[in-house]
Amino acid sequence: MNLYDYAMQMENDAESLYKKLADKARTEGVRKIFRDLAADEHRHFQTLKALQAGKQASVGECALLDDAKNLFARLLERKATLETAEDDLEAYHHAMKLESQAAGHYREMLAREENPANRKLLEKIIAQEFDHFQIVENLFHFVDAPNQYLAWREFSNLEEFYQFGRDVDL
Repeated sequence: MNLYDYAMQMENDAESLYKKLADKARTEGVRKIFRDLAADEHRHFQTLKALQAGKQASVGECALLDDAKNLFARLLERKATLETAEDDLEAYHHAMKLESQAAGHYREMLAREENPANRKLLEKIIAQEFDHFQIVENLFHFVDAPNQYLAWREFSNLEEFYQFGRDVDL
């Protein structure tokens, strides 16, 4: 399987995961973010398919980051909580891994690409994947916040606390 096929499969997997998360979301704003993430992954798939076929391709702008910032501001303003099951947290973690792996594969493709237009396109997709990673990571931390606390005598371990569960980086 070449890099294009593998990257397209990852985009399909990410799109499916985001659609499932959108269906399970209890908050309309979160549902919209997951739908938008799925749509972005679908556009990335179409772009990769065109590049693989040697056709001219483009990828649209991603306004998702601004939407996500607005959603988090509204949720914090209302002091909303996102009721979630443990498997949702694992799904967010899995989505972060998918976004991280996708960015890595696009970097490999970028290193091999000679066409300047395609290079620019891949750089744009990498930036969008990074934005996706940040959005899902923020959702993960927002949902997981009630599970994270420090007892009074644990303040000497703050650095360890902040790094707990951070085995996925972009």
